[in-house]
Amino acid sequence: MKAVILSFLLFFLSVAVYAQESRYSTTNNQAIKHFALANEAIDEQEFDVAVNELKQAIGNDSKFVEAHAQLGDLYRVLQRYNEAIEQYKVVIGLNPDFSRALYMRMSDAEIREAQYEPAQTHLNKYLTYPNISDQDAFHAKKLLKDCEFAIEALKHPVQFKPINMGPEINTADDEYLPVATADESELIFTRKINNNEDFYTSKKVDGKWQTATYLSANINTPQYNEGAQSISQDGKYLFFTGCNRPDGLGRCDIYVAKKQGDDWGKPYDLQPPVNTSGWESQPSLSSDGRTLYFVSNRKGGYGGYDIWKSTVTDKGWGEPVNLGPNINTAFDEQSPFIHADDSTLYFCSDGWPGMGGKDLFVSHLGKNGEWGKPVNVGYPINSSGDENGLTVTASGQYAFFASNKLNGSGGYDIYTFELPESDRPHLVTYVKGIVTDAKTHEPLEAAVEILDLEKNAPVYQDYSAPDKGDFLATLTTGKNYGLNVSKSGYLFYSANFSLMGLKAKEPYNLTIELSPIEVGNKVVLNNIFFDTNKFDLKPDSKAELEKLLEFLAQNPAIHIEVSGHTDDVGNAQANQVLSENRAKAVYNYLIAAGVNAQRLVFKGYGETQPRVPNTTDENRAKNRRTEFKIVAK
Repeated sequence: MKAVILSFLLFFLSVAVYAQESRYSTTNNQAIKHFALANEAIDEQEFDVAVNELKQAIGNDSKFVEAHAQLGDLYRVLQRYNEAIEQYKVVIGLNPDFSRALYMRMSDAEIREAQYEPAQTHLNKYLTYPNISDQDAFHAKKLLKDCEFAIEALKHPVQFKPINMGPEINTADDEYLPVATADESELIFTRKINNNEDFYTSKKVDGKWQTATYLSANINTPQYNEGAQSISQDGKYLFFTGCNRPDGLGRCDIYVAKKQGDDWGKPYDLQPPVNTSGWESQPSLSSDGRTLYFVSNRKGGYGGYDIWKSTVTDKGWGEPVNLGPNINTAFDEQSPFIHADDSTLYFCSDGWPGMGGKDLFVSHLGKNGEWGKPVNVGYPINSSGDENGLTVTASGQYAFFASNKLNGSGGYDIYTFELPESDRPHLVTYVKGIVTDAKTHEPLEAAVEILDLEKNAPVYQDYSAPDKGDFLATLTTGKNYGLNVSKSGYLFYSANFSLMGLKAKEPYNLTIELSPIEVGNKVVLNNIFFDTNKFDLKPDSKAELEKLLEFLAQNPAIHIEVSGHTDDVGNAQANQVLSENRAKAVYNYLIAAGVNAQRLVFKGYGETQPRVPNTTDENRAKNRRTEFKIVAK
C-alpha cells in the first residue's frame, strides 16, 4: 500500500512541476493543448482520458519531453511498469538532466519488473545530484539494497512448487488470507465478492478439502468487510478485522468471536488498549491464546504500519508493545503470523532488503526474549511484486498463501507449498483430547491446563467444548509438560508429556474420563517426580502439588489417602520402604501448605499393586507412581 501511495505522491509532484513550466520543450500549440487537457483529466482521476491526451500530445511532437515524462508517471501509477520505463527512456534520450526525480521513478518501475541492474545504474545516477533531501537519499539507498539482495537471490533460488488448492477452495472471485487449525482439519479464508469481503470455511475429510461454505451470518455482514483473520489452534476462537462498523473505535478494529456448537457467537470489539481511534488490523494469536500480534499505525511506531503485541493480564488485554527495530522499520510491516511454536514469526515488509515491493520474512525469538533480524524467505517465493501474507501449518512443513500471478481460476487464488527447511519453525506437536464422565461417558465441559513443568508456567488454559468435550493444544518440542483436567464435582486428571528429543510429528490423542468424587475413587498423580531410589520431591512436582492443594481447598470435607507404588525391580522390602517415604513426602508437603493433618493419611504399597504387568520398561514406569484416593467425604 505504501508503495502505491508513494507512486501517487511522486506522480502528482511531477504534474505540478511539469504544469508550472512557463516554457515547454515544444512550441507546438496542439501538443501543449493536449498536455493541458491531460492535466485536467488527471485532476479528475480520469486516467484513461489522460493517457489518450498525452499520446496525442506526443503524436503532435514526438520530442515533447514533458509529455513523455508525464505519461511515464501515469503508467507507473497504473502499474503498467514496462510502458513507464519506455517513456522514461525516451526522456533520458532527449534530455538526460531533464529531472533528477525521474531516475528515482524509473528505478522504482524497473525493480517492479525485476530489472535490477538497470535500476542500480539509475539509482546511482540519482544520488550524484546535489542537494537531495535526506529522506529521498534514504529511500534511494534502500532501493539500492533491494537491488543488491535481488541480484544475489536470483542466483540462488529456493525450492518452490506451489499447488493450487482447487475448485473446492478457489473460484472466479478472489480468495486469500488462509489459516488452518493445528490439526489441519479446518481452513478459514477470505472471499471477495462484488467488493464485499466475507469468511468461508472448508473441512478436511479423509485427507481432502471439502467445498467451502459461508462461515456464519453471525460474523459475516452484507454491508461491512470482514477479513485478515486468525483462528486459535483448537478452532474455538476467531480474531478478525472489521472496518467501519458502528461499534468500532477507528477505521478498522480487531474483533473476536467464540465457537458455539456448529456456529459462531456474536463477535465483540476488543476495545482499548488494543483498539484505538487509529487503524488496528491483521491479528495473529499465539498458540497459548495469551498473546495477540497485530498491525497498527498508532503513535510510538517506527514507520507507517508496525507490528505490535498485547498479552493477557488479570485485567484483560495488556498495553500493546511494539516488536521493536529488529522487526519494524521506517517503512511498512504487515500480515504477522505467529507460528504454533510461539517463537517463529512470519510477516511481510517493504523495509527490509528484498525483491521489490513487499516481501515475506521470518524471524525467530531468541533465548534472551528478543526477535532476531528477519530473514527473507527467498526467491521465487518472493518476487518483484507484493507478497502480502503467509501462514504455516502447525507441523511447519507446509505454507498457505494467495497469489494472482500463477495460473489460477481467476483473481487471487489460494495455494499451498512445502516450506524450505531453512524457513521452518521449531518442531511442534499437539494434544487432542475428549473429556467425558467416567460413568455416563457423556462429554464434559472441563478446565484444561497444560504447564511447562520446568518453568511451572501454563502454556494452555481453556475449557473443553460443552457439546463435544473436545480440546486441542499445540506443544513445542524440547520440553516436559504436565496436563491437568478438572471440573467441579469430579476428581481431576493428571498426565505428562516429555517432548525432549522428539523428532516425530505424531500428535497425542487422548480420551479423558473424569470420575465423580466418591469414596474409593483415586487419581494417579502423574506429575509427581522423584530421582531414582530417592524420595525428595523434584521441583517439577510443584505444579501438580499445587493442583492437589487447590482440589482439597475446593472440597474441604474430603479426606484422602496418599499412596506410593514401585515396580518389581530390586528388593521387595526396599521397594516397600521407598514407596512409603515417597507418599510421606507428599503428605508432609500438604501439611506444610496448611492442610489439616486429620484429612490425610499416607501409605506405601511397594510393588504389591501394579497397574500393568511389569514386563516392559514402559509398563514398569507406569507402575512407579504416586496416587491419592478418596477415603471419606
